[in-house]
Amino acid sequence: MSETVLNVSLREASGKSISRSLRRQGEIPAVCYGKGLDSCPVAVNIRALKKVLSTEAGLNALIKIQGEGPFSGKVVIVKDLQIEPLSRRPLHVDFQAIDLTKKTQVMVPLKIVGKAIGEKSGGVLQIIYKEVEVSCLPTAIPPFLEVDVNELNVGDSINIDDLVFPDGVEKTHEENYVVVNVSEIKAMVEEEEEAAAGEEAAEGEEAEAAEEAAEEAESQE
Repeated sequence: MSETVLNVSLREASGKSISRSLRRQGEIPAVCYGKGLDSCPVAVNIRALKKVLSTEAGLNALIKIQGEGPFSGKVVIVKDLQIEPLSRRPLHVDFQAIDLTKKTQVMVPLKIVGKAIGEKSGGVLQIIYKEVEVSCLPTAIPPFLEVDVNELNVGDSINIDDLVFPDGVEKTHEENYVVVNVSEIKAMVEEEEEAAAGEEAAEGEEAEAAEEAAEEAESQE
């Protein structure tokens, strides 16, 4: 996996008013940290960050920091990204410096391939997990793991142990849990109705919580 350059600038001040001021200027507050290194508050351009995260590697992109501060020239990954749920705009990002020679643990998205047989007979493909945690060298992080669902019938499922992992990439959990299955449509509808009711009740709370979390991160720096 190749590295992508991202420019940052130092920021000495922190707090709610500074965070809001940065966002009005098209930037967001961020923090760089790493083993044996003091954390460093920085600011990053929102468009530049989105461009980096829009590549195939997504949140697992290897980012080479350039600009001001002690992390300039170091390779980092996004360890945490706080997003406003409704507008989907970034609020705050944590960058973690990594050692390219040592394994790291990251979440890798699953890519559904094909169309399940069971869907043609009225079943519904249910994605239980959209991503799984793996361990590998930073340069070996796959952009995604394929999940071939073509042969799934109603009642069938695919477990994490059924997935094909690239050389040097391993799952981090011993449990062989289900990642995808094909359910009867009636059961699926009932589950979706319950989930929708819960999401509607929590939507407003999530938006407010995300903003508060970003501001709290600033106040603790």
